[in-house]
Amino acid sequence: MSFNSFGHLFRVTTWGESHGAALGATVDGCPPNIPLSADMLQVWLDKRKPGQNKYTTQRQEADQVEILSGVFEGKTTGTPIQLMIRNTDQRSKDYGDIIEKFRPGHADITYWQKYGIRDHRGGGRSSARETAARVAAGGVARAVLDVLMPKMRILGYMVQMGDKCIDRDNVNLSEIENNPFWTPDADAAKEWATYLDGLRKSGNSVGAVVEVIASGAPAGLGAPVYAKLDTDIASAMMSINAVKGVEIGAGMGAAELTGEDNADEISMGSEGPDYSSNHAGGILGGISTGQDLICRFAVKPTSSILKPRKTITKSGEDTEIITKGRHDPCVGIRAVPVGEAMMACVILDHFLLHRGQIGENQGTIG
Repeated sequence: MSFNSFGHLFRVTTWGESHGAALGATVDGCPPNIPLSADMLQVWLDKRKPGQNKYTTQRQEADQVEILSGVFEGKTTGTPIQLMIRNTDQRSKDYGDIIEKFRPGHADITYWQKYGIRDHRGGGRSSARETAARVAAGGVARAVLDVLMPKMRILGYMVQMGDKCIDRDNVNLSEIENNPFWTPDADAAKEWATYLDGLRKSGNSVGAVVEVIASGAPAGLGAPVYAKLDTDIASAMMSINAVKGVEIGAGMGAAELTGEDNADEISMGSEGPDYSSNHAGGILGGISTGQDLICRFAVKPTSSILKPRKTITKSGEDTEIITKGRHDPCVGIRAVPVGEAMMACVILDHFLLHRGQIGENQGTIG
């Protein structure tokens, strides 16, 4: 299986399976002399780890990250950083009934058609457990960004669960860590709790929409054609398990606007260009404007549910399947820190590319 890496100068390769001994990431291209420790990465992994409340899978994993290489005396050396997270709570027997069956909505059938072999224990490489490695790598990216772009902040949160959306007029960012859904709308969190509880108890699941904003990134990141910043952000988010749609700025909503409404008018401010709005999501022509970078992605409902579904076996026989095991009723909840991690990796990668080709921005205004 190829294509397990992403990034250009800051390059991440993830490895491991859901029910293997461990999983992890190899991070290459990290600048030297960046303060880094396992505790600094653990902060982000603790946001993603399973079993924290009744609204996520009850698999109990500490997701304790180990740094095996690339750090000496608390600082990065510039050599590859090897990160490892051991699996400690696998229950492979839960998947014995699906050895011969394909779960509808899951990668089981396509993995079998492509490779002729699949790890039925939790989906193997296709499991969302792989995202723990991304979050660890994103922690490395954040540590570098803290040094190179100390004013930059990345924040993710849920804005929709099923057909239930937050009220943008009720947004309070301080509420995000006060509820299990990482949402800035306290009223929505209460409604979602009741809604998801019912789905969870009935053995069903639901999708979600996650928004990720990066503020404080400079103008000039990205390139006009094949290395557009929005292209790489969209690709990174789309690569997350269960993501079926990505939009930047106004996104699909831009199709409903006129040119007059969509244009983010520009005036000269005391510290440079000021924009009247941000329908572009902080990116014009593939290059960052200096405004907030805004991305949203849609996560489909968890495919492993306790509801009987029609399917087929490897031998082509029609049958039914009920997926046992421990699964997220709304995988979008734990996708929030994953989206933040992918945003961090992409922005750092583009900052290093920009610094390597351009150095300081060439065009001055005012």
